[in-house]
Amino acid sequence: MKRRQLTLFVSDKNASEIEIIRQKYNPLQYELIKSHVTLCREDEILDFEKISLNLKNLYQKPFFINFGLVKRFSENNGVLLPSIGKNKEFHGLRRKILAGITPNPRNHEPHITLMHPRNSECTDVIFHEIEAVKFPSQILFNKISLIEQEEGEKWQVLEEFEL
Repeated sequence: MKRRQLTLFVSDKNASEIEIIRQKYNPLQYELIKSHVTLCREDEILDFEKISLNLKNLYQKPFFINFGLVKRFSENNGVLLPSIGKNKEFHGLRRKILAGITPNPRNHEPHITLMHPRNSECTDVIFHEIEAVKFPSQILFNKISLIEQEEGEKWQVLEEFEL
């Protein structure tokens, strides 16, 4: 089974501390995909003909997402770097991409997953170590990537759209 998503990859310049933690505490996820913010999940982009048209006609300037302090989720097994603020550009971009498909896209708060609960387990000791890391507080995103995964395999970039 193939899965497709629209993703905002973290630039190499901003990813160093993020990737060190991912590699150390979530090596399986680290091998599958680089650090990113998911823009649209697979169930949102089923009508890919319409999505593709929206992406090709998209006018969106590069934008920043601000990030806060790390937090645990999924019964404390996962760890993420949550966004803070209203994220108007992110939500506006989702509305533009999903135009003609859904008038009110579900609320999807941008974040970067450091430890995915599907293939890692966070302990209090690990979380305290992660809390001590200085992650970027603001990241610029200037490209949307259409990615695809064959079940259990690495995610592959199919197409990219510059902002």
